[in-house]
Amino acid sequence: MTITSTTLDDTARGLLFTEARTANSFSDQPVSDDELRGIWDLARWSPSAANGQPLRVLYVRTPEGRERLVGHMSDGNKAKTASAPAVAVLAYDSEFHEHFPTTFPERGETLREVFGGMPAEARGDAAKYSAAIQTGVFLLAVRAHGLAAGPMAGFDGPAIDADFFAGTPWRTHLVVNIGHPGVDPWFDRLPRIDHDVAVSWA
Repeated sequence: MTITSTTLDDTARGLLFTEARTANSFSDQPVSDDELRGIWDLARWSPSAANGQPLRVLYVRTPEGRERLVGHMSDGNKAKTASAPAVAVLAYDSEFHEHFPTTFPERGETLREVFGGMPAEARGDAAKYSAAIQTGVFLLAVRAHGLAAGPMAGFDGPAIDADFFAGTPWRTHLVVNIGHPGVDPWFDRLPRIDHDVAVSWA
């Protein structure tokens, strides 16, 4: 297969980057299950160390599930999570190495043994690092579907784990509200670090 190099036009760049914003309120326009599946179908192509792919996603859709999740959010985030049409709890799989025979067939058994022999804390750090990379791509995938993402770190992670992931190796990483922007959804755009401050050349 031949891949032809191309670039995104200004509209696509705006959708994904320059015009994209974190939404703080959402309309009641629903987000479909097909859209949520489509988000993952894009996000799963993200890079990760040794193709370990530790990111996991729980889509919270039911009123009962929403009520449980809201109870674990910080006070400043409860209303936003309660009003979002869909919420994704992003987690990392602390036993992601068990999937190496699938994700890296040529070296799967070797990698499973190497990572399996690590202390659990070191393996968890590796999972969190790759999941963070994948999380960035997940947010771009939300935007690519014409939706707004509201990532939030204000939550009780161990409580979410106990409530939703008990008996599994999944550990909460980030909560992301997903939907169409509502009334006055944006805070004022804050400045970005200038090129001369952030970039050096060698």
